[in-house]
Amino acid sequence: MCTKYLSPDDAAIERYWEVRPAQSWPVKGMFPRAQGPFIRRVAGGSRNARECLVGQWGLIPSFARERKVPYSTFNARYEELSDKASYRTPWARGQRCIIPAASFEEPNWEIGRNVWWRFVRTDGAPWGLAGLWNAWVDRATGEVHESYTMLTVNADAHPLMRRMHKPDPKFGADEQDKRSVVAIDFANVDLWLDGGVDEVRPLVRPPSIDDINGAPARDGIP
Repeated sequence: MCTKYLSPDDAAIERYWEVRPAQSWPVKGMFPRAQGPFIRRVAGGSRNARECLVGQWGLIPSFARERKVPYSTFNARYEELSDKASYRTPWARGQRCIIPAASFEEPNWEIGRNVWWRFVRTDGAPWGLAGLWNAWVDRATGEVHESYTMLTVNADAHPLMRRMHKPDPKFGADEQDKRSVVAIDFANVDLWLDGGVDEVRPLVRPPSIDDINGAPARDGIP
């Protein structure tokens, strides 16, 4: 799962996705339950019309009784979207979004302790990570709270992402469920936001090894 990423500034979001964030957000170094930008299609608007809002990283299900849910919803396993109560309705309704990220970080345990690795695109552009969004209404106040979750997919066959995360001792080396974020190419953004469930399935995959550059975060990556 991904618990850390760096958000690009509003100028970069406008330059790469042709939409300006509706408001500023407090931090660029994102962590679960922080407020960050996400891009979605405009409800009731023309096809391919986009908007960028700021919401909580950690999806608040519509059935939640309060804003802070007692379990983590900042990552959602793609394979479970149709079954998990927190995600199945947003997934069925096509409430997909793009999460802009200048970089993201994952833990590497190859030396027996955690070393954070940072991942950027080889072309220097920001990532457009796949997510789901939801708008939760506070029944007491009527206030609407926007939120989103980041999708993950199995990465056991990926030459780089399979090296991330702490191995589960209950399973053998060939039985680990290593996870990766899902990167949506710029050419596929409209399809991801507007397409049907069957149309977007081919887009759900780890980043291409040709597009990703990763190294220990302490070494720094441009």
